[in-house]
Amino acid sequence: MVATTTVIIIIGFIIYMGLYWTYGKKIEKDVVKADDKNAPPSQRLYDGVDYVPAHKAVLFGHHFSSIAGAGPLVGPAMAMVWGWLPGLLWVWFGNVLIGSIHDYLALMASVRYDAKSVQFVATDLISKRTGKSFYWIVFFLLILVVAAFANVIGSMFARTPSIGSASIFMTVAAIVLGVLIYQLKMNLTGATLIGIVLMAIAIWLGPMFPIPMSYETWMVIQFVYIIIAASIPVNYLLQPRDYLNSFLLYFGIAIGFIAAIVTFKGMEAPAFSAFAPVLLGGQPTPFWPAIPLVIACGSLSGFHSLVASGTSSKQLQKETDALFVGYGGMFTEGFLSTVIIVAIGGFGMTVMQAQSAAANYTMTLDAGNWATVYAKTTGALKLAPPSMIVEAFGVMVASTFLSFIPTAIVKVIAGLWISAFALTTLDTTNRLARYCLVEMLEPVQSSLGAAYNVITNRWVASIIPAALGIYLAWSGQFNILWPSFSAANQLIASIALMTGAAFVAKKMKSQFAIVAIVPAWALWFTVTCAIVWFMWVVMPGTIVKTPGTGWTVQIIMGIMLILNILFIVDFVKSSGKKE
Repeated sequence: MVATTTVIIIIGFIIYMGLYWTYGKKIEKDVVKADDKNAPPSQRLYDGVDYVPAHKAVLFGHHFSSIAGAGPLVGPAMAMVWGWLPGLLWVWFGNVLIGSIHDYLALMASVRYDAKSVQFVATDLISKRTGKSFYWIVFFLLILVVAAFANVIGSMFARTPSIGSASIFMTVAAIVLGVLIYQLKMNLTGATLIGIVLMAIAIWLGPMFPIPMSYETWMVIQFVYIIIAASIPVNYLLQPRDYLNSFLLYFGIAIGFIAAIVTFKGMEAPAFSAFAPVLLGGQPTPFWPAIPLVIACGSLSGFHSLVASGTSSKQLQKETDALFVGYGGMFTEGFLSTVIIVAIGGFGMTVMQAQSAAANYTMTLDAGNWATVYAKTTGALKLAPPSMIVEAFGVMVASTFLSFIPTAIVKVIAGLWISAFALTTLDTTNRLARYCLVEMLEPVQSSLGAAYNVITNRWVASIIPAALGIYLAWSGQFNILWPSFSAANQLIASIALMTGAAFVAKKMKSQFAIVAIVPAWALWFTVTCAIVWFMWVVMPGTIVKTPGTGWTVQIIMGIMLILNILFIVDFVKSSGKKE
């Protein structure tokens, strides 16, 4: 069978749809035993700020937009240095065997614990020391998420002002939608139609009214934005914006899916180039164990467990909605990554040839020297992963009967995939960091006295992680910020999956725990090796170039590595203990 865009996209579609209705339904029925007779936390603990029931379509939009961010887009674009096949296999198998199970168990465990965080669940099921270690690992991850995603957004907006302006118009449209749904109590269908029209106008206005600003200016704007967005009630901006973003996703995936099918285009990139091409920090980067440092989402992501147990569990309207939101959200993310791999694998070379001609750059890249020249060529042409995604997606759509859609609009849509999802991840991250900080300080509340109320104030608690993250992002060191975020992200995935296994075994009394624990151990070993490699091989050079950012990241990674070892020790000790 010839590897074409058509064949690959159809195989991916069959995998995800088939396993959702078989494997996923089996887990829902026989493992977690989801029951709508159980009142969810959103109803029992309703407070109008964080605990707010949401229709499953609205919640899916929020959940998916929050978990997706830039991860399932940027990571696969970077992984193309190994060829298109290694990253694709990591996305498919990682998603099916680890990611989907991880997300669903994290969501349902949180629901059964009054929407408490996965860290809280780990504290109860494993040990108090485990919980403390987990909280700190999570807090460091959230800071790194802010840093990595703010860097991606700032770079994209500075390079393509039309995407920045479209993102601002999209935010305004989301606020209007929230007013219609929650303040004016408009019918969801009618409000949705108005929201979609406003979104279309925002996309149309983007290229017409670009907002050119520097990277540093966008950093300041993001700092203020995520503090506000993380502090106001979820139904003011978070829910409606993410719901609206989901339609952007549906439209984008739809045209990408159709384009990939009808092109019947052979893959321009090689299936496999080399095991250790130059990538992270300018160093030879072995596929194993470095792959989780590159593809942070799409395959699996520890951040998903934080979203599932941090915000989504507080908005779940009924337990049976969890499969659609958690399990289905992860599968959708995997399919999005598949579309990106197909677009770049099939049309990336065409993009680079066009860009090199426009820039009068002599390009020597071909399938034979891909491993050694790909990173150099994309760097010279200023085709960072976000830009490569935008350009390749635009070319793929333009090569089909969908060419009647203006390429400028298609590129804005592709850019909004990255920016809109990254923005929602940013403010969700800051909200989660606020929750995390409050829960971390609860044991010392009495000793802190009045200072506790000041620090845990939702506005103050939102400023702290935002400031730390933007500080790291200010340096613009993408090749360090991204893998450090990814390492922390995948490390938490292994820990959260082990917590999910403990929940299944101890709370649900199920023999299914082995399905979670085996991949969790494999992932933990891989990520731990990747972190050691990253700190030993990549970071020294970065520390020399940018000591402030370099040492901050190195210290954070070192602390997380120590805490990670403590967690594993406690997990092993608790494994033989019964609930």
